[in-house]
Amino acid sequence: MSTSFLFDGHDTAPTTILLAHGAGASMDSPSMTATARALAEAGFQVARFEFHYMAARRYGQRKPPPRAETVNPEYVKAIADLRARGVTGKLIVGGKSMGGRVASMVADEMLAKGEIAGLVCLGYPFHPPGKPEQLRTRHLAGLKTPTLIFQGTRDEFGTPDEVAGYGLSDSIEVVWLEDGDHDLKPRKSVSGFSTADHLKTVVETVKGWVERI
Repeated sequence: MSTSFLFDGHDTAPTTILLAHGAGASMDSPSMTATARALAEAGFQVARFEFHYMAARRYGQRKPPPRAETVNPEYVKAIADLRARGVTGKLIVGGKSMGGRVASMVADEMLAKGEIAGLVCLGYPFHPPGKPEQLRTRHLAGLKTPTLIFQGTRDEFGTPDEVAGYGLSDSIEVVWLEDGDHDLKPRKSVSGFSTADHLKTVVETVKGWVERI
């Protein structure tokens, strides 16, 4: 079965960003839609897709999220299916939370094959909330793919102090968004920043980074 995509932006864009969803929310959740549209407005083509368990929920099958590594082949297939649709040019992979984690696990293989140019993660799940000892970072120490990770300073899946001690690869750049939670949303009354402010930072940072890699 061919991967189904949601597209934003123009198919003539020089760079396409492929995004997968988080463990609990679909590819057309409000936050993913807002992110995709903002990136499209900045000149990217954005393609979103769903892993099989999430797509099945649209037909009444309430499947729980599987172990992230078990859906690695689905991400690889999505890349192949995207290319089969005629998408050429620079390709950046990534996603929200689990989607970004899965992308990070296949990134170096895809980079070595010349399929992708970089990785963007929106709220990386470095560990489960309240379980900082259960790290999901082993493969990140030697990651070769140019990587941007956007993380809120209030993210329960990885705080600034925790992440500072992880020994991440030099290819990874972590961008901290003040007072952001796991969805990168700040409390404006506390920080002075709005969700729109942080989304603008994400888009501008991605745009500048893509031009460098």
